[in-house]
Amino acid sequence: MNNEKNAVSIGVLIQRFSPIFILIVLIIFMSIANDRFFQLANFINIFRQVAILGVVAMGMTLVILTAGIDLSVGSMMAVSAAIMGVAATEWGLPPVPAILLGLVAGTILGIINGTIITKGKIQPFIATLGMMVAARGLVLLLTGGLAVRNIPDSMLVVGSRFIGRIPQSAFVFAGVAIIAWILLNKTTFGRNVMATGGNAEASKTSGIRVDRVKIAVYALCGLFCAIAGFLYMGRVNSVPPLMASGMELQAITAVAIGGTSLSGGNGSIVGTVIGVFTIGVLNNGLNLMNVSAAWQQVILGVMIIIVVILDSWRRRTFD
Repeated sequence: MNNEKNAVSIGVLIQRFSPIFILIVLIIFMSIANDRFFQLANFINIFRQVAILGVVAMGMTLVILTAGIDLSVGSMMAVSAAIMGVAATEWGLPPVPAILLGLVAGTILGIINGTIITKGKIQPFIATLGMMVAARGLVLLLTGGLAVRNIPDSMLVVGSRFIGRIPQSAFVFAGVAIIAWILLNKTTFGRNVMATGGNAEASKTSGIRVDRVKIAVYALCGLFCAIAGFLYMGRVNSVPPLMASGMELQAITAVAIGGTSLSGGNGSIVGTVIGVFTIGVLNNGLNLMNVSAAWQQVILGVMIIIVVILDSWRRRTFD
């Protein structure tokens, strides 16, 4: 009995502290590998780089905690930003209504994902894969396959400007992370999310409306993706038709590195924040070391495989 308790305790410690250990080791390695890394200007640049990924990863965390997955986050980002940009430049909407329209669109796409998964009894992987392809096609229809430009400056400020030396987008990331943390740790909804991911059938028996929880989680993910799309639009001063391609892989990797179990029911927002900065530090360090984009993709892919293997090992050994 004591051995089992000790094993569980070790598993909890590994899950809780390994993300921060990995981040610290990575920072030390990058500092040694390149003397430009450990500079204030570079850390500010990292904050700017991780803000968009961080907002998306907050939504992905909630989804994965319910034992789901969302492969459409990059496409939802692009659709939301495209609607904002086209609404302001071609449909004649003022900036604020255009932004709100994009946020609503992202939320609706998330609701559609959740509804297909819960009511249609479709696996999240398949449902969101379909949404990923369909939404990417919708972006091409909205933009005509060309970047949306001449967006009003007032719509670009948050994604491109600074408060002091801190990017405004970093404050948005912090705000979204705080909201996600409160939802997950201080509300009944958060407890229901954890319970649903841990055991959906038992949750139904105890009175939790599992379908509603899942739809709400995917809706929040869609909303967060729309916010990320808004930040991305400001950062690049346009809406590229291939915006955020591959974002889903980075978001899943960040969540998994942060200690959230890919089988659901176990994880934290703080861990995901650490995972996001781990991805940011890795990408930034590799860029400073002039590692090609192709090799960066290889390294990211290897990280995904390692994280999945470690998560599977942890569940087999300690759960």
